[in-house]
Order: sequence, then C-alpha cells, then structure tokens
Amino acid sequence: MEKINKYIDFNINLAEFFDEDNKDKGFELTDYVSSVNIACYPNFTNPLAIKNALEFCKFKSKEVGALIYLPESVSDPLTLDYDEIEAIVLYQLGAISSFTKAASLNIEHVRPGGLMYEIASQNLDFSLAIAKAVKKYSKWLMLYGASGNILKETEARANITIAQEIILNKKYNNDALVDFSAENIADSESLLQRFKRLINNNEIDFADNEFTSIEFDTLHFDVNAGSISDLLKECGNIVEPRPVNYNKVVTSGWVE
Repeated sequence: MEKINKYIDFNINLAEFFDEDNKDKGFELTDYVSSVNIACYPNFTNPLAIKNALEFCKFKSKEVGALIYLPESVSDPLTLDYDEIEAIVLYQLGAISSFTKAASLNIEHVRPGGLMYEIASQNLDFSLAIAKAVKKYSKWLMLYGASGNILKETEARANITIAQEIILNKKYNNDALVDFSAENIADSESLLQRFKRLINNNEIDFADNEFTSIEFDTLHFDVNAGSISDLLKECGNIVEPRPVNYNKVVTSGWVE
C-alpha cells in the first residue's frame, strides 16, 4: 500500500512497562511514534525511570506529555471532589515538570491513564475537573482523552485544547465509545486492517463487518502488546506520524 498524504499522531507510554532486564519497553518503539506520555505517579514508575525516559525523548526529539493516574489509595474515584482531583493532577504535573526543567524540556500535553482515563471518558464532571486542573497548571497544555462527546464537551466548557484518541487495540461499541470491559484485540493483522479503515474512512469496527464513524487526532499504541514494533512500522509505511500540536497548527494555516 502506497503512503497516504495524511498525518496523524502515533502515541505510546513510557516509564510504565519494563522487560526482564528492567529496560523500558517503549524505548525501542520511539523511532516509530511522534509523541510519548511519561508515567509520573509513584504507583506506576520511579523517579529514575522518569528521568531516563525524558532524557531518551530529548535525544530522540520526541514530543513529551505527562501520563497521570489515580492513586492506589483511592477506592471510589467518583467520591473525589474537585479539590482532590486538582491536587492529584497538580502533584503529578509538578513531579514531571521538575525533570523537564532540569532537561530543558517542556511537557506539551496531559493524558490520564488507567481508571482515570476510563472514568473521564464516561463522566463529564470528572473530565471537567481534570481539564480545569490541567489548565490551571498551564493554559498551553493539551488534554488527551478518549474520542467522544464527553471530551468535546470538556473542551467547550473548560476552554482547553483537546486531542481525541483512539486506542488501536481496544474494542469499541456501536456508539464509537471504548468497551472497557472487553478483552484487547491481539491479532496484528486485524489491527492493521482497523488502522487502514480509520485512515481511509474515519470508521472503526465494533462487530464483524460492522463499522461506525469516529473522530480522532491521535492513535495510541500499547507497548505491552505482541508484535507492536512490526505493527508500528507497517502503520508508519502508510501515513507519517506527526504530533497533534503540529497538525493543528498546520490545519489552522499558520504554517505550510
């Protein structure tokens, strides 16, 4: 298949999964992506992993974002009030920003992870609390989240720039929302075919030979999935990965 004259952000997580030699599984994939999210909550990483990931991204000239999580101590996230959510967000942004400052870097976006991502995709108040905290930290940061009406409403109400994301190996429902209860798709060929349909038709499958329209700015690739390197290479042969921020600037007409 010939390369399509189209650009889309390819995105992965770093400082989250490690191999048997304690090497970040995402490092070998950075050549094939345009942006990375660096985990910055102590439950999921450690300070040295953050430092190493940032330095690696600087060397590779990759756009960097913060990957934030809910603390393990939170048993019922929906009972959190705005101040508690704000504190959780600001704590993590402050942590990663100390490393970016030391490395003369800036974070460009924020992506919730795990249960925080799931709840934000389904609960507007929760999503707004995250967005307002991010904007309070910096009005220039972009918020990554699951594609759908919740994120678009968050953009409108919080007046924050968003990136609508598709997680390539997640299953989706007929309303184009992630089915978080379903097992991930493991077959690389199925994922490649899904990718091609997304790029060509802006559609995603929700059942055998059944598809629904979906909007997206970025595609997230699971570094822990099998054959992920080969899949990223195949996708990169079809379209050129380019960060969301740059794509939006080009679309606005500021650059040619």
